[in-house]
Amino acid sequence: MTLQPWPTDKWPQGVPREISGFEKPLFSILDDSARDFPDKVYTIFSDSTRTFAQVKDTADRVANFLAGRGIKKGERVAIFLPNLAHYPAVYFGILKAGCVCVTCNPMYTSSELNYQLKDSGAKALFCMDHPLFYPTTVDAVKNTDVKTVVICSVKSYLPPLKAFIGGLLGKIPKAEKHEPGHLFFDDIVASAIPEPPSVEINPSEDLAVIIYTGGTTGVPKGAALTHSNIVFDVNALQQWMRIPQEPGGSAEMLRIGGFHSFLGVLPMYHSFGMTIVMLWSCMTASRLVCIPDPRAGNPPFTEVLKAAEKYKVTVLAAVPTIFVAFTNHPFLEKYDLSSFIGCGSGGAPLPVEVAKKFEAKTGSFILECYGLSETSPLATGNPSNKEDRKFGSVGFPISNTNVKILDMELGTDEMPRGEDGEIAITGPQIMTGYWNKPEDNKAVFREIEGHRYFLTGDIGHIDDEGYIIITDRKKDLILVGGFNCYPREVEEVLYTHPKVANAAVIGVPDPKSGEAVKAFVQLAPGETATEEEIIEFCKEYLTGYKRPRSVEFRDALPTSVVGKVLRRVLRDEELNKHK
Repeated sequence: MTLQPWPTDKWPQGVPREISGFEKPLFSILDDSARDFPDKVYTIFSDSTRTFAQVKDTADRVANFLAGRGIKKGERVAIFLPNLAHYPAVYFGILKAGCVCVTCNPMYTSSELNYQLKDSGAKALFCMDHPLFYPTTVDAVKNTDVKTVVICSVKSYLPPLKAFIGGLLGKIPKAEKHEPGHLFFDDIVASAIPEPPSVEINPSEDLAVIIYTGGTTGVPKGAALTHSNIVFDVNALQQWMRIPQEPGGSAEMLRIGGFHSFLGVLPMYHSFGMTIVMLWSCMTASRLVCIPDPRAGNPPFTEVLKAAEKYKVTVLAAVPTIFVAFTNHPFLEKYDLSSFIGCGSGGAPLPVEVAKKFEAKTGSFILECYGLSETSPLATGNPSNKEDRKFGSVGFPISNTNVKILDMELGTDEMPRGEDGEIAITGPQIMTGYWNKPEDNKAVFREIEGHRYFLTGDIGHIDDEGYIIITDRKKDLILVGGFNCYPREVEEVLYTHPKVANAAVIGVPDPKSGEAVKAFVQLAPGETATEEEIIEFCKEYLTGYKRPRSVEFRDALPTSVVGKVLRRVLRDEELNKHK
C-alpha cells in the first residue's frame, strides 16, 4: 500500500508514513533480543529475574515438548494464566512449535473457558496450580479436544529462599489435588531439550494468535492474527513512540538493551497487554515487571505502587481505570514515581481530568492511543509530545495504516470531514477475520478503493487538524427524543466534578423521550454527594437532553479484567428492573 500523507501539519517528527521488515515469525522478537542481549533481564516476578537467554531456552523446551506430544503446525494451544513469569516462555514456545496461541482470560468460569476451548479446537492447555483456577481447568476441558494439560506453579520462578519459606508456611497457591495424566511445567521443561522443531512459517498467512473479543457485547469471537499482523504492530509502535528518555534529552525511539522497565499491570492474555507490554518490552530488550493481581495490597493497588517505585518503572501502558486507581490511591504521595517517562492509555476513552490529575501527581506524560483486538491492537496514536498531543482525540493512523469515517447504516459511503460516522481501518495489523465466523466477517469488512477496511463499531470523526475523535461506541448511543447523546460526552463532564472518581452513563427506557440519560457514579474515597448535586453540576455544561435524569451511586462500577467499564452490565441491570 502506498499511502498519501495524513492530512495534518502535526504528524510526529521522524515517524515514517510507511515501514517494512515485519514479514517474519513473531518468535523472532525473542530470538533477536536473546541473541543481542542474552544476559539482560526480561521478566521480574517477586524479586526473581529471568534473562532473555533463559526465557528463550525455556521457550525452546516448551516447543520441543509440544512437538513431542504430536501437536502439529497450525493446531491451537491455550494459555489460561495470569501475569506470571511463565507467560512469555509458554507463549513463545507455542509459536516456536508452529502452533497458534489461544489466550484465555484467567478469570473465566469453567463454562466460558469450555466454550473458548471448543470453539478454537485447542489440543493443549497451560494453567496455574491454584485452588480456584485449576479446578476450573479440570471442569472446562471436559468434552473438548484438549488432551494435554500442563500445570504451572508460582514456585517455579520464586527466589529459592522465598519458595522454601512459602512452601513451609503454605503461602504458595496450589490445588488440593491434581488429575492423573496432567503434567507439571517444571517436569516438562526439565525433560525436554532446548531444540524447537523445524517449522516453516509464512508470516503473512500463518496464524500466531487467536484472541477472543466481543464478550461485552455478545458471544465472544476469536480474532485470528497472523505473525506479521503482530510483528508489524510492535515495530510501528516502536517507530511512533518518540520521547526524551532523560531530562533535557531529545525525543527518540525507545532505547533498547535494558534501558527501560515496563509495568506489566495489564493482563497478557489481552491484546493490549500482550502487544504493548509483553512484546514491546521483549523487542526493546527491556525489563517486564509481572503483576498477576493489580488489586493486591492494603488498600488495593498498593503492591502496584510498590513495584513501580522499587523497579524504577519507566513505561506504563494502562486503561483509564488504572490511571484512576493511581490518582485516587490514598498513599500515592508516599511513593516515588519519578522514573516514569512515558505512559500510554487505551482500551477505553481516557477522561481528560483523569489524565491531568495523573500527570500533575506523577510528573509523567500520557498519550492516548486507539485500537482493538482485531487490529493487533494499535491502530492510531497521539503524537508523543505535549505540544501536539490533543486531549480527547486518539491522534492519527500509525505507519502503513489508513482510517476512513463511513456512514453508520451500510458502512459504504465516506462521511465529510468533521461529521460523525463509523470508524473503519485498513493496514497490516488487521486480523484475517473471526475464527470460524464467516457471516460475522462479511458484516465487518468492506472493500474500498482496493483495500480491505475493518468496521470497528466505534463512532467518530476527523477534525479540521486531522485528529481522529472517537465519539462513542455505536451500540452505546443514547437516543433522547430523536437526539443523539454520546455517553462519553456526559462522562467527561462528570469526571470534572471534584468528588467523582469513576463514572458511566447509559440510556434507560423513558415513556416520553424513548430513552433518558442515567449516570452511575463512584465517589472518591471519603467523599459524599447527593443525586441533586450531581445533576445540578451537569446543568452548567450540558444541554437539557444530555443531562442525567437520575444518578445512582456505587461503591464500584462493573469492569472487565482489563479495566473497561461494562456499560452493558449496567444496561442489563436496568432492563431487568423494568421487566
